[in-house]
Amino acid sequence: MADINPLAPAMPLAIDPEIGGPPTAPIGGVPPRAGRPAVRFGRLGPTLVLILCAIFFIAPLLTLARYALQNVPTIRLGASTMFDKWSLSGLTKAFSDKQFGPTLRLSLKLALGTVTLTLALLLPTAIWVHMRLPRMRAVIEFVTVLPYVIPAIALVAGIVVVKPHARWFLDSDYSLVPFYVILALPFTYRSIDAGLRSIDLKTLVDASRSLGAGWGTTLRRALVPNLRTAIISSAFLTTAVVLGEFTIASTLLKNTLPTFQATYVKREPQGGYGLNLLALVATTGLFALLTVATRKRGSRKVKSALTDPAMAETMAFAGITRSQQGR
Repeated sequence: MADINPLAPAMPLAIDPEIGGPPTAPIGGVPPRAGRPAVRFGRLGPTLVLILCAIFFIAPLLTLARYALQNVPTIRLGASTMFDKWSLSGLTKAFSDKQFGPTLRLSLKLALGTVTLTLALLLPTAIWVHMRLPRMRAVIEFVTVLPYVIPAIALVAGIVVVKPHARWFLDSDYSLVPFYVILALPFTYRSIDAGLRSIDLKTLVDASRSLGAGWGTTLRRALVPNLRTAIISSAFLTTAVVLGEFTIASTLLKNTLPTFQATYVKREPQGGYGLNLLALVATTGLFALLTVATRKRGSRKVKSALTDPAMAETMAFAGITRSQQGR
């Protein structure tokens, strides 16, 4: 075979007289059109859905705001009186009521107790299920979703049956805490379960235990820092459930914030709707704060792991263990 000289001049290309250039190969398909119309129209659907959801959420709030904050008779509320006699008195009327403070404090105490009991029960249970009983996760998920499927009125019917035999417990205001824990199970368990799925649980536990830490130290210094976002989410969701539950509190004759709202709106309609509006806005702000808190936690996750000595030592040992297993 003859050697090819790289310095030799290249052979001239053939020129097609019809196109004035080298001949082209046949094209198998239709060339793409200029621009990106498919992407533009593809975004139109999700945008319309978001706009409709925003209207569905904001329109009732605007109507409620007009009824609560405008000192105009209801029959005259219309486009012509859109900007007439707006006042914050509808929001502040409830604050002067003597029952508002005690009911708010009781609801906050119940929320704190419910969050504490929920985390104390669910966090070790979820960790144990993920570590030792992974096949039972489907069963646990089914059990925790039952309070969402079964209406609260069914639970109330059971409470009415046992109430004459358990007055020593049900007479206390804090007897609502176990029932609120059950109602919050569908939300809190899934928050913790999602947090456990996002971390390498077995590696962290094995590394911490191999360094001599007990289960309490492992939970406190190795797992909780990595589950902080899930814990915050479950706490916020539990608080929202407690601050909005009315059926059980009304059945047990407890003066919580939702029961106060139901009775106050009958005595002072404008002030009651103003309090309802404030509760809705506060709940929305609570979830917005949750979003901001979880985002900040996600961005600082690696930095906190490196600055915490215990976490850095645990992750270093985990890396050594993985490298030895790879060999």
